[in-house]
Amino acid sequence: MKPLRRSTTVLLPSLSLAGLLVAAVAGATGEPLEESSMTLDTIAAATPPSAGVAESALPFALPAGFAPAGSARVALDGRPARLLRYERADGRNAGLGGEHVSLVLGSEGRLLGYTRMDATLAARALPDEAAAEAAAVAFLEGAAPELVPVRRLSWVKPHAETVRAGDRTLEVTGMKVKMRNTADDTWFWVIVGPDEEIVTFERDIVWLSFPGRRQTEKWLHDAWLAEREGVPAG
Repeated sequence: MKPLRRSTTVLLPSLSLAGLLVAAVAGATGEPLEESSMTLDTIAAATPPSAGVAESALPFALPAGFAPAGSARVALDGRPARLLRYERADGRNAGLGGEHVSLVLGSEGRLLGYTRMDATLAARALPDEAAAEAAAVAFLEGAAPELVPVRRLSWVKPHAETVRAGDRTLEVTGMKVKMRNTADDTWFWVIVGPDEEIVTFERDIVWLSFPGRRQTEKWLHDAWLAEREGVPAG
C-alpha cells in the first residue's frame, strides 16, 4: 500500500449527500455537518501529528479517483470522533448508496473505521480463509498494532454489501475476519476483498447480548445513515 499523494480541493455538494448527513449527524450528536471546502492536506493538518494518520503516515492509501465529499463531528458510544467521506472525483454514483470511501477517526487521531465501497471490487474472486486472516493481521500491524497481541479470532466468513453503480446495484464482497479484543471485550474486524485489498475495518464495537444487537453507531454504513434520514439509500 502506498502513501497518499493526492491533494485536491473539492466543494461539498449543496444538497443530496450533505443534506442527508446533516440530518443523520444532528440526530445522533447535535453536531451539524461542516459544509466547507477541504483537502487531504487540511484533513491531515486537523489531526494531531502524533496520532499517525497524517498524509505521509496513513497505513494505507486511499484509492485513486476519489476526492473529499464531506466531514462531520460524530460520536461512537459517547466518544467524540470525526467522519470523513470521499466520493468519485468524476461525480458518478454520488450520494448515499453510491461509491465512497469513508473513515472514522477518534479525537486523538486513532483510526476507528474505514470502508471502501468501490464497484471495482465487485464480482471478483476472494482469498481463502487463511489468506484473509493473514492479510487482516498484516493490516492491523500497520493500522492498529495494539490490537494484534490481544486478538482472538471468532470466525472468517464471506460478507457482502451493496453499492449503486449507474443503474445497477452491485455486491462488494469480502472475507470478514471477526475478532474479539480480549483486553476489553469489544469486537473488531477486517474485511479482505479481491487481491487481499482491505474493504472495511472497524474496531471498538460494543455488542449488547440483550437484545442481541450492536450498540456502536454505524457511521461507515450508508444504509444506516439513510434510515436515520428516513429515505432509501441512493
